[in-house]
Amino acid sequence: MKRARILLADDHSLILTGIRALLSEQFDLVGQVENGRLLVEEALRLRPDLVILDVSMPLLNGVESARQIRKVWPQAKLLFLTMHTDPFYLREALQAGAAGYLLKASAAEELPLAVRSVLNGQIYLSKAIASDVKDSLSTSTGRLTRSTSLTDRQKEVLQLIAEGRSNKEIAAILQISVKTVEFHRGQMMRALGVHNVAELTQFAVRIGLINYER
Repeated sequence: MKRARILLADDHSLILTGIRALLSEQFDLVGQVENGRLLVEEALRLRPDLVILDVSMPLLNGVESARQIRKVWPQAKLLFLTMHTDPFYLREALQAGAAGYLLKASAAEELPLAVRSVLNGQIYLSKAIASDVKDSLSTSTGRLTRSTSLTDRQKEVLQLIAEGRSNKEIAAILQISVKTVEFHRGQMMRALGVHNVAELTQFAVRIGLINYER
């Protein structure tokens, strides 16, 4: 019987090692990446049966990575493996096309089951996620979400700014000009009514592009 092909994405090498130990006997692990931009590239190149990814990743966070993957490849199966119990992240992951959301604290017990469930076309939510959190998916958390006026490109620029990247570094990563980066930065500041990088970073945290709860 052909074994399912899985791509792993997490920016912590120890986590990747642990996932491999849990899954390597049952599945073919076709690759691993440590940032969101490379994840999108490798997912679209390899077209694995399942992508296991984290919410928090450098260069492009997991939720935005998932959106980009599903935009090009709607059939992609995505399982988030994360430490975040906040219903905001769960909601965003599901809206981005995830079929599963598993907490890292439960991985040793639940990961193989979660993988098989998602591969079989089912939705899998970690048993450790409280029922009241699951119930809250239909309500607003009060956070700003994708309903903001920022474009997808501006969100990419915003995450990189919040990670401390210079305009030149952002231009190289996104393969755009420095002037285009400066244009997006200025447009965001005007649209959001902020005046410096610190305020932009605070906004990035509020809408879940980055976080400091790692």
